[in-house]
Amino acid sequence: MSLALVVAVVLVVQRGDRHEVDPRPVEVARASPADAAAVLAALVSGVESADAAALSDLAAAGAGEEALAGVAANVESLGLTDVSARYVDQVGAVATDGSWSAVAQLGWRVAGDAVPSRADVVVRFAPAADDDGVGIAGFGGDGAGRVPLWLRGELSVARAPGVLVMVDGPQDEADAVADRVTRGVGVVRRVLPDWREPVVVEVPASAAELDETLGATPGTYAAIAAVTATAGSSSSADAPVHVFVNPDITAGLRRAAAQVVMSHELVHVATDAARGVGEPWLVEGFADYVALRGTGLPDRTTLGRAIAAARRDGVPEDLPGATDFDTRDSSLQARYEEAWLACRIIAERLGERGLLSVYDEVAAGTPVPTTLRDAGLPTRELVRSWRARLERLAS
Repeated sequence: MSLALVVAVVLVVQRGDRHEVDPRPVEVARASPADAAAVLAALVSGVESADAAALSDLAAAGAGEEALAGVAANVESLGLTDVSARYVDQVGAVATDGSWSAVAQLGWRVAGDAVPSRADVVVRFAPAADDDGVGIAGFGGDGAGRVPLWLRGELSVARAPGVLVMVDGPQDEADAVADRVTRGVGVVRRVLPDWREPVVVEVPASAAELDETLGATPGTYAAIAAVTATAGSSSSADAPVHVFVNPDITAGLRRAAAQVVMSHELVHVATDAARGVGEPWLVEGFADYVALRGTGLPDRTTLGRAIAAARRDGVPEDLPGATDFDTRDSSLQARYEEAWLACRIIAERLGERGLLSVYDEVAAGTPVPTTLRDAGLPTRELVRSWRARLERLAS
């Protein structure tokens, strides 16, 4: 922290028409980019050496010590490598207690990722414990930037062949998620037998922390059980893609439902949906088709919300559009079920390989109407069959 002497004009007294003023030097705290850059460099060095003591020493007075020490444990358990940190710019003003925030560009790679992830992360600085320079008080704030899960302190980690699970919670939760992933991989390979991509799953401590992990506006994923997305800000062709789980939702699910959620997300990983440009109803419907295949659940269960929506609002005129998949929409689950029904009808008419072919063609950039027409199931015919099925179920 650097201190600047600023001359302030202070009114002392007024006599008649004359003002007497007293210029006084006032100490005003300023952010020090140089100090912040040095701390970030020390952070990288501490991570590279997995030195818990060195990382703890970077903490600000009364804040951040435990989390920073825990990061050292994550280095080995996550196979954390290629960590980098570059100071970018200050965020906001310096507070009266000398604390301030800045954006840093962070890079990191965990086991299973081919290349590092990169993201802008807000770092909170404050006077160091020894009052010499600055320390790290924490990460994130004001809903700006991402907070990588490995920066939150020591995580519970579980591994299986080709699987890495990190949880900001108890070890038994990490083990349960890893088992769910292993079963889900088997589910996906029944339809996509050639898929062998490694899987990385992140489970923050809460829905609010899930938003921070993904750099999303608070509340974005409050009602979502899980989401598949790039681990950093990049959407390039080689950017690592992870599954992110919302524990506030999955904790209330039965085992079978939690398994369907995970299998659904693994379909997105297998098909690279996070970076794709496919039609949302086809992307989500196909993932549910694979996840629900073979479960034997009745339509009244798998389409319960869609049936209720059709009874309440009438059968939709068309398949769900992109705006219908807003994560904050109260009817989102009904839209997912409607999408699944459309994909099931495609599979009934064209066969499972036909559905997969349609999915692949659309993912490659061919418009849905063209793909369906060439496959022998024009869009209007699909919609007509889909609406008729919903009407029959809702009657």
